[in-house]
Amino acid sequence: MEWTRSETLALAMPNCTQCHGSGLRFTKKGTAAAPCNCVLRSIFRICCDRFRRCVTQERHLSRISLEPHAGRQRPSSWGRKDEEYIADFCLVAKRVLDDFEHRMFRYHFLLGADWKLCTRALGIDRGNFFHAVYRIEQKLGRVFRELEPYPLFPLDEYFHGPSRLDPAARLPPPGPDADRRGARSPHQQFPSPVGKTA
Repeated sequence: MEWTRSETLALAMPNCTQCHGSGLRFTKKGTAAAPCNCVLRSIFRICCDRFRRCVTQERHLSRISLEPHAGRQRPSSWGRKDEEYIADFCLVAKRVLDDFEHRMFRYHFLLGADWKLCTRALGIDRGNFFHAVYRIEQKLGRVFRELEPYPLFPLDEYFHGPSRLDPAARLPPPGPDADRRGARSPHQQFPSPVGKTA
């Protein structure tokens, strides 16, 4: 995917020393733009907050929704988006992180252990703990945004996103009677209004 300034500007930290609040960092050649680490950490934190909200909410608040998708046999399917998001969040992290990072992810982000408990359980010091936390946030923030075909971020597209169906495929092809401007043929025109009768 291609990162744009309009996407990263709202997520960037205004006092970031690397991107200066724009959210993009340019390479040494100056051609390609990459997202700043502060943007990736913001994406992860937004996704993690939504994960905690989905996990801690009451069970009766979960909803079943009908999702349209491309397919010949089943044009739509039923799903539980909160439970799907919880599973996607955990499984993507397990797939992307190595063993040490995944243990840190489980202790700190899933179980809520602070840095004192994590450093004691993992045998590391405080500085290495926070460096590992920042690495995990940056790695997962990038994956949550660049995941194909359905990224976890932005959240509104994940939970209430537009249909993946191609709009052109759903419309019938224009007939031979239609002109170039897309005007209706004579048999497709609405009838003229009937005058009032006395």
